[in-house]
Amino acid sequence: MAQNKTVKIGFISTFTGPPAAIGNDMKNSFELGLDHHGRKLGGLPVEVIYADDQTKPEVGVQKTQELIESNHVDFVVGYIWSNVLLASLKPLIDSKTMTVVTNAGASQFAGELCSPYAFSTSWQNDQTPAAVGLYMNQKGVKSAFLIGPNYAAGKDMLAGVQQTFKGQIVGQELTRWPDQLDFSAELSKARAAKPDAIFAFYPGGAGVQFVTQYAQAGLKGQIPLYTAFTIDDLSLPRLKDLAVGVPGAQEWVNDLPNPANQKFVADYKAKYNASPSFYGAQTYDAVALIDSAVTAVKGDLSNKEGMRKEMEKADFKSVRGNFKFGNNHIPIQDFYLQDAAKNADGSYSLHTVATIVKNDQDRFHGQCPMK
Repeated sequence: MAQNKTVKIGFISTFTGPPAAIGNDMKNSFELGLDHHGRKLGGLPVEVIYADDQTKPEVGVQKTQELIESNHVDFVVGYIWSNVLLASLKPLIDSKTMTVVTNAGASQFAGELCSPYAFSTSWQNDQTPAAVGLYMNQKGVKSAFLIGPNYAAGKDMLAGVQQTFKGQIVGQELTRWPDQLDFSAELSKARAAKPDAIFAFYPGGAGVQFVTQYAQAGLKGQIPLYTAFTIDDLSLPRLKDLAVGVPGAQEWVNDLPNPANQKFVADYKAKYNASPSFYGAQTYDAVALIDSAVTAVKGDLSNKEGMRKEMEKADFKSVRGNFKFGNNHIPIQDFYLQDAAKNADGSYSLHTVATIVKNDQDRFHGQCPMK
């Protein structure tokens, strides 16, 4: 087989509207990863085609089809949103395109819609909120009110908390997505229910709005807030003090003490004058994963079986330390308690407080036909 001249990668994320902050962090991290590999993967030069899904499933699937059918890409990388991923899965799976999902964690992707050629460098949606539920138990929380957006990931998040939280769920609200940014009605219902705690999942700009309104409603001193994916390195500079004292869980925090992570964080800050987020960390790992695959097949990108077998080993230096893939190609990994703190220079940063759960495997892997 003649060796390919270039590795063509289609990268799908959101580059317009408020969620563009997430998409740009993913793109920046991917580009930094390519820099760290000398702009080559498995010794071959790389061409990346960036596509904007506009947060819309129908646009995401259209862009996915274009990348596969018109651009003939070797890999598709990215996907922030679970509903966009689910809409795009059929063309990816039908074409056997090598795929690395770097955020979206739809339960179906981990379960019955798993594919030999599709991998995740993030998690299954339920895992992070399930870790928060465990922490709420540790804190003695007896009742909780759950709030999140009404789309695939929002439903997965609230289900994840309920999977591990031993207390009573006294109320649950699913809000319009992505256009609802006023949460006063939901916060009023939460106050009236008098729970020990509120759990919320709102990624991106919606998270800034939610935490701000939670504080404005006078709830910050009254009902503790626990979150997943709401306070991150992108929203923290805007939330500042409002984020302090609001715990969350994550499989990556910027201060994890391994050499790959320390290099990633330092070089990201130097190149972009900002801190990378978990979205970026997961996307940075995708570069090393792809490099391991292309190296293993000596640049023969038609050898998908060879690339799949190599990727299943997760044999690369991850910024989160060691992890391994489950049978469904979702990482089995640790989840940490993270908290925001104000630094001596007036800036804010997230810190690892404790390990909540070790070697966590998602609960849908048994529904995946791959063994």
